[in-house]
Amino acid sequence: MLDIGGRRLHFVRAGPEETTRPLVLLEAGAFGFSVDWAVVQARLAERGYASLAYDRAGLGLSDPGPEPRDGAAIGADVEALLERVAPKGSLILVGHSMAGLHVHRLAARNRHRVAGLVLVDATTPASMQSKFVSAGVGQFNTLSRLAAWTAGAGLLRPLSGTPLGDRIGLDGEIGEEKRWAFADAEHNAWAAAEVSAWPSAARQALEAGELDPRWPVAVILAGPPEDRMGLKAMQLAPARESRFGRVEHVAGATHASILAGAHADVIVRGVDYVSDAAMRVEA
Repeated sequence: MLDIGGRRLHFVRAGPEETTRPLVLLEAGAFGFSVDWAVVQARLAERGYASLAYDRAGLGLSDPGPEPRDGAAIGADVEALLERVAPKGSLILVGHSMAGLHVHRLAARNRHRVAGLVLVDATTPASMQSKFVSAGVGQFNTLSRLAAWTAGAGLLRPLSGTPLGDRIGLDGEIGEEKRWAFADAEHNAWAAAEVSAWPSAARQALEAGELDPRWPVAVILAGPPEDRMGLKAMQLAPARESRFGRVEHVAGATHASILAGAHADVIVRGVDYVSDAAMRVEA
């Protein structure tokens, strides 16, 4: 737990304390938190990477933060976290789902530290300009508010032990933690607040600036290449716009299960690619 000015953020650091490789910062998607990355963090540690995952304000074990929970608020928190626990050194920014917005903004604001990005079935700031995506986000916002109300009424607890409680597929204590958050009223309320600020977060990410085309970008997408072709065209754009882009489709993965099991190795492979490419760029 780290105090960032009268409130605390919960974070998990894994891997070696001393390494010449960039620190891997892991940003979870909507309703996600540090436990989402537990399997990936373990695999990264085996490969010699140090990684940092955390719970955004109000989610998991972190204290709530000021509203609105938009990209500026989330970015200020993670920058405060990095200032305290990892003030120096290069970063590989990894974002899942909605966190594509947050890692884009963080990269644009901290260009001197960015080694590259790994986008895991992630949205992009520019995608909000699509009427299809914008409408989908609006529907998700409605469902998120319903989930928050249902959790507040205690109606999600009976479902926490079902596959709905953990669609990633986590084992043991980390699976229990994920199922706890699924039914927790505060976690759901603050997660819904983030989703309601999605359009603002996308705009703020765009205003922060474009990604540097010299940054290696690995895009990892759930499902076969022909699945969701219109959406995937927008998701893979950051890799296509990079001089060192890589795209990998994971046929057997879903949007959630891509974070665990055999699919987690694909994310590690993406980090490997970005790390190796970044060294070539520096050379």
